[in-house]
Amino acid sequence: MTAMTASQYREGGMTSEERMVIFASSLGTVFEWYDFYIYGTLAPILAAQFFSGVNPTAAFIFTLLAFAAGFAVRPFGALIFGRLGDIIGRKYTFLITMTLMGLGTFLIGVLPSYAMMGILAPVILITLRMVQGLALGGEYGGAAIYVAEHAPKNKRGLYTSWIQTTATLGLFMAILVVVWTRTSMGEPAFAGRADVFWGGWRIPFLLSAVLLGVSIWVRLRLNESPVFQRMKELGKASKQPLTEAFANWSNAKIALAALFGATAGEAVIWYGGQFYALFFLLLTVKVPPVTANMLIAASLALGTPFFILFGWLSDKIGRKPIILAGFALGVLTYFPIFHGLVHFANPKLENALATAPVTVVADPSECSFQFNPVGTAKFTTSCDIAKSALVARSVNYANVVAPTGTKACVKVGVACISTAAPDFAKQLGDAITKHGYPASANPNEINYFMTVVLLTILVIYVTLVYAPIAAWLVELFPTRIRYSGLSLPYHIGNGWFGGFLPATVFAIVAATGNIYSGLWYPIVIAAMSFVVGLIFLPETKDRDITEM
Repeated sequence: MTAMTASQYREGGMTSEERMVIFASSLGTVFEWYDFYIYGTLAPILAAQFFSGVNPTAAFIFTLLAFAAGFAVRPFGALIFGRLGDIIGRKYTFLITMTLMGLGTFLIGVLPSYAMMGILAPVILITLRMVQGLALGGEYGGAAIYVAEHAPKNKRGLYTSWIQTTATLGLFMAILVVVWTRTSMGEPAFAGRADVFWGGWRIPFLLSAVLLGVSIWVRLRLNESPVFQRMKELGKASKQPLTEAFANWSNAKIALAALFGATAGEAVIWYGGQFYALFFLLLTVKVPPVTANMLIAASLALGTPFFILFGWLSDKIGRKPIILAGFALGVLTYFPIFHGLVHFANPKLENALATAPVTVVADPSECSFQFNPVGTAKFTTSCDIAKSALVARSVNYANVVAPTGTKACVKVGVACISTAAPDFAKQLGDAITKHGYPASANPNEINYFMTVVLLTILVIYVTLVYAPIAAWLVELFPTRIRYSGLSLPYHIGNGWFGGFLPATVFAIVAATGNIYSGLWYPIVIAAMSFVVGLIFLPETKDRDITEM
């Protein structure tokens, strides 16, 4: 392929090179997101395999935090690879990031469990997740910028919207591979045993080696971005892109506005509408795993075309109104939508929540906020044990203060079951079952149509905030610092505000005793981004991005 000049690439419709750029960038990024998402999709199994030394609720929180560890380091990856992207180019930088991601995923697939390897197993797991997070910190910016710098001026939203589909398509692919493997092998063989190496859950991780090879082969066929190539020819590339992007206030204030007014809100709507929706179905609504994954897959299939629609629309009416609409809708409707998921997917749970109140009577000094980013705390007090057991069964509860030093008890009906009882777990399980709390959703009672409708609405919110954001961010920063300037606010928003959403929401629920209370986290962040974006971020759809 012959590189186009900065002026030529902006004329006319889609060329064969532009089609190849979109296809290769999108394909490679789909595979990379697949690598990242299979971990989240298999979180309950990985909790048993790698965090079996703590109680089940804490183990699941640690598993989510290991998932979030990959997101926590993404801003550092953005700094490292953003600088490389502005100095050596877009193409070679995202070839490096893709290779690191694929290798990390493959190694998770061959990592021995906690039962076989001890504490080294979760340590290595979290290390691999961090390597993946560093790589992902450089991937998105490279792909989005690469496509945008090839796109005609009036089609940047449309062209980059194909990149925006990749996260959802990666999740869709991860779900399909997991469901296929799970159903073909059967649940026992798929989940495996913690003290035996082989389990079917490893297959989706091992398949990443094939995906990595295909992605590298396709991307090696591409040339460098014409805008970057032109900048290098003119000798106008930045020698210190990080300093220029973040030590210069005129550029730094754009990055701050992009973080708090765009990417933070986009992240919580994105992860809330896809990942937390899946966790909510699995762990709170108690929908069987295969059914929950298929419901999410159906909603993704129905909602994904809206990425292209809203990307195209952003070229007509602007990026800002579409993204702000997504924030506003999430703020206004998250509570009724998640209430609706319980109503349509597990009506017995809804009835029990309304008619069978439960109370935790405990010394407040024993009650922890069960969130621990470094995984060093163990939630073993009587209060934490009581709350963990109730959260695991999706039971709402009130908190009542007990005298200092009193062992916690759980009041179900007239009886208060003490955590000091040797058979506390059995007594509690029998009591809440007697009061109507189901151990799992009955597949025959699920309203599949309405559940998919609600999940699809959540995906459409994702498409509103995510479809135009690549074009918006690309247009906010000049070419010479675009990779660095775009990547850091994007990955702080998605890595920290979004990546910690599942663990934060889960810990809030454990602390408050209300299965819906964790929704305040994405609602407050989205509301903040709506206000900041409305006031401080400009519309950019008509900007010339060839400016150095």
